[in-house]
Amino acid sequence: MESAALSRIGLAGLAVMGQNLALNIAEKGFPISVYNRTASKVDETVDRARNEGSLPLTGQYTPRDFVLSIQRPRSVIILVKAGAPVDQTIAALSDHLEPGDCIIDGGNEWYENTERRINNVAEKGLLYLGMGVSGGEDGARNGPSLMPGGSQTAYTNVQDILHKVAAQVEDGPCVTYIGEGGSGNFVKMVHNGIEYGDMQLISEAYDVLKHVGGLSNSELADIFAEWNRGELESFLIEITADIFKVKDEDGEGFLVDKILDKTGMKGTGKWTVQQAAELSIAAPTIAASLDCRYLSGLKEERESAATVLKEAGLSDELGKTGVSGVDKKRLIDDVRQALYASKICSYAQGMNLLRAKSNEKGWNLNLGELARIWKGGCIIRAVFLDRIKKAYQRNPNLASLIVDPEFAREMVQRQAAWRRVVGLAVSAGISTPGMCASLAYFDTYRRARLPANLVQAQRDLFGAHTYERVDRPGAFHTEWTKLARKSGTGVGALN
Repeated sequence: MESAALSRIGLAGLAVMGQNLALNIAEKGFPISVYNRTASKVDETVDRARNEGSLPLTGQYTPRDFVLSIQRPRSVIILVKAGAPVDQTIAALSDHLEPGDCIIDGGNEWYENTERRINNVAEKGLLYLGMGVSGGEDGARNGPSLMPGGSQTAYTNVQDILHKVAAQVEDGPCVTYIGEGGSGNFVKMVHNGIEYGDMQLISEAYDVLKHVGGLSNSELADIFAEWNRGELESFLIEITADIFKVKDEDGEGFLVDKILDKTGMKGTGKWTVQQAAELSIAAPTIAASLDCRYLSGLKEERESAATVLKEAGLSDELGKTGVSGVDKKRLIDDVRQALYASKICSYAQGMNLLRAKSNEKGWNLNLGELARIWKGGCIIRAVFLDRIKKAYQRNPNLASLIVDPEFAREMVQRQAAWRRVVGLAVSAGISTPGMCASLAYFDTYRRARLPANLVQAQRDLFGAHTYERVDRPGAFHTEWTKLARKSGTGVGALN
């Protein structure tokens, strides 16, 4: 084949995300070959390319023809389901790839799988990138946030393509070389964990405004639209305003009220919480959002519990819509402030997890640059990410966003409203686990002394784990029970 006729890049895996990303690449002027095991998906993509502007996209129907249609050094993006399908696709393609060629996995993959594959394909002289892709179907087509990690040479080979394909913001394209190994996948995983926290906090704001404030969907649409013009401006706030406007086409009322209250998940939130635990990083907001998804799945149990507890005497007032005597205007403003302060905590937890993993793996992650590439294209894109970027530019070693001077001032200004919302929700029987977890995180982090001294004393009593003292160095152990009995107030003395 003449090199002029070869494609610049290839993409295998033509579900909607794959099709849209391929069309995005072609639309930016890069000839692309596409392949899928199911031939009809190839035909469908070729038809779309023709209909969407005669884009330079070529369909291939065998792994060999697909690989040979791409110019050397070949770069092939695969967008298939994470796990075994990725290994199967790599096996099918690598039979025809040559040393120096590169495979780019764009799925939500566990970072250790990427590191295993980097080593496996290196035996054949192949390069590998694990690239997080955020923004959903629309982002893939019109500009996603891209998080490629692995071989820097492989990144350099496709840098010009990725820079054009990614979402564009005022300070550049929403893509950067993340680091070595599985860093790209890990960063995307934490992005999704922050997304879990964000969505949970927004749902709690909705719950409080609806059930404590008694606000209608139309009022909620207006409130969220107004919030999207201020400090909370973000993709998730914008789409939430839109959701509240949609009427049910198959019945009366609004569609949001007809949706079953069970939230699905694909695993990245769970991985984030597991990694936080492994690295001893507190991530209570993200963990609370995951717990809420688990609890939402217990629909039948929750319905049964509501009946049992009502029969046991639980007040009808708890959880009912509209609490008397509530100042709606003040509530709306308080919830806005509580949501913003809680979001800062969620992002702080995610960033701290990224730093801890970077230190463990030697990835040298640039947290300010990660905040920058999340400003466009991705699900958590938000105006205040620019301020997170600047916080880490001011101080790359910032211990936590909470102690950045600007964010610290904002947290302090909002904490009274935050406490009012959480207190009001608790007294009204409305669960706000994300906001509560965020507030508890803030209150724990800001205290110079915690009751952990008692916990350590307990550990020393029953397990001889020793303790440190505040007034002298060293490790100490005390025979607590013996000394307590000697003083006459030992275990059981109160019985």
